[in-house]
Amino acid sequence: MGQSLSQLYVHLTFGTKERYAFISSDWERKLLAFITGIIKNHDSSCIISNCVEDHVHILFSMSKNYALSKIIENIKKESSKWVKDNIPSCSKFSWQTGYGGFSVSSSKLEVVKRYIENQKEHHKKLSYQEEVKMFFKEYNLEYNPEYYWR
Repeated sequence: MGQSLSQLYVHLTFGTKERYAFISSDWERKLLAFITGIIKNHDSSCIISNCVEDHVHILFSMSKNYALSKIIENIKKESSKWVKDNIPSCSKFSWQTGYGGFSVSSSKLEVVKRYIENQKEHHKKLSYQEEVKMFFKEYNLEYNPEYYWR
């Protein structure tokens, strides 16, 4: 009998539609806990997550049994419904259509964890768009801003 093994770490980030500052410190921990549950339901493990008003960062160990796009689709769909059902002031809540998913070497997990832990401090100096553009440059990715920021 054969055995299939994988070790896939993903740094995932995506924002609210049109970067609207929906996410409040009053309920962000509940949102992140809900997202952690969605990740777990996909045989994956959330290592750390954090957010600011207009976007989230998640570092997780991804299951070999699911495609990244499927996990992200479910995270966004289910968490958007959770926000609308549980936060009365956010009836128009929505995530952007795009996302950034970046592979992380096991040797860099601690660096990425610290980066995600320090999001609130980090974004006092850098906007989400500037941050994502930095990732694109670091990972040598081309993107079309007309589509990514929707």
